[in-house]
Amino acid sequence: MSPFRVEKDSLGEVNVAENAWYGAQTQRAIDNFPISGMRFPRLFIEALGIVKSSAAKANLELGILEKNKADVIVAEAARVTVGEFDAEFVLDIFQTGSGTSSNMNANEVIGNLATVALGGKQGDYLVHPNDDVNMSQSSNDVIPTAMHVSARLGIERELIPALVTLEESLQAKADEFDDVIKSGRTHLMDATPVRLGQEFSGFAHQVSRSIERARYASEQLAELPLGGTATGTGINCPDGFAAYAINHISEATGLTFHEAENHFEAQAAKDTYVMASGMLNTIAVSMMKIANDVRHLSSGPTSGLSEIRVPAVQPGSSIMPGKVNPVLSEALMMVAARVMGNHTTITIGGQHGNFELNVMMPVITHAMLESISILAGGAEAFRKRCIDGIEADRERCRELLELNPSIATALNRTIGYDKASFVAKKAASERRSVRDVVRDLNLIPDKKLDELLNVREMTEPGIPGSE
Repeated sequence: MSPFRVEKDSLGEVNVAENAWYGAQTQRAIDNFPISGMRFPRLFIEALGIVKSSAAKANLELGILEKNKADVIVAEAARVTVGEFDAEFVLDIFQTGSGTSSNMNANEVIGNLATVALGGKQGDYLVHPNDDVNMSQSSNDVIPTAMHVSARLGIERELIPALVTLEESLQAKADEFDDVIKSGRTHLMDATPVRLGQEFSGFAHQVSRSIERARYASEQLAELPLGGTATGTGINCPDGFAAYAINHISEATGLTFHEAENHFEAQAAKDTYVMASGMLNTIAVSMMKIANDVRHLSSGPTSGLSEIRVPAVQPGSSIMPGKVNPVLSEALMMVAARVMGNHTTITIGGQHGNFELNVMMPVITHAMLESISILAGGAEAFRKRCIDGIEADRERCRELLELNPSIATALNRTIGYDKASFVAKKAASERRSVRDVVRDLNLIPDKKLDELLNVREMTEPGIPGSE
């Protein structure tokens, strides 16, 4: 067995690995929850470090924490914030629903680091995990505060920038493809013409809306429950602590946070988190739509639509030579599916705000941060490896459009719906163009027919052939 040291908590003695920076309560949680191996992601540990540092600064400003202790807590929490001790945050996501074990993990790591900085040994706790590092706090307000801080950091740093560049790329393609006229499709069936650029402009606007939704979610997450301590009453938390600490959190992150309007709502309910996840879920739906359309538009090359060509980024088959698949679309679709599943987890977790505390915070935090991370990564990969390299097959678009029976819609005002329907059906059954059928039936003079069947004009509002 590895060498160990003996630490004590309120339940008695615990053997802790000799070189571990965590302590007794973390060790008990390691023993209690060997469930999945899933741990809190980097962003959450960063947020915990920021909260602990900010709390120490606030306690110093209030005159209730000695300066030497405050200084080392701030210094060591900063090391946690930047990731020096991620390996010490060892606890499973599936643990106590309040996240108390993870809060104590942070308290013990910072307490031990601060103790050694003051000349003590690990486990001496010259800076006590509860009395000093956790001063004016409870797991019940620290964990939901870190939840909001970490989610906002992920949205602002990762997700929004990835969506912004994706929108720009899609809009660039919309401009590039504005001259490409092709068949529209509704119900997967031929419909009146659209420009390929118009389709891509729709994708770009979906992403624009996604950016708005991400920003709204971030703004809503700006409210922090810090200061409510155990049940929202603020017991053991001095006046002014929350304001001071949250101001320091804002300074550390570069994002503006503010104290919860009602601490009982902020700690007992996770409605804001569910709402923010709902925004991510909607973004995932948009990504699914865009990725799926790109996949179908590029299907082929001989038996599908093949109106666009996606970059060939890897061989598509272990048995079929030369096959290339829309792998970036498929990857983004799987990201979307995962985010939708995470939203279900967060929705169920949000329902378990029992009385004064939600008891599923670790798993909904993990689900939220994963959703943010994979949406950002998926959007960025899709942009760089797929969207930026898409080409239009103009000849194929013309070929399919020429045989599209829905072009007969432009004849409605001239020959009526019934005759236009007859033309469309005849064209489809005989695999001929609408123009050829109208000429054979001598329904419209050629000059007028050319005016009516101006496909570019069909892609704009108005009545085809009118002055």
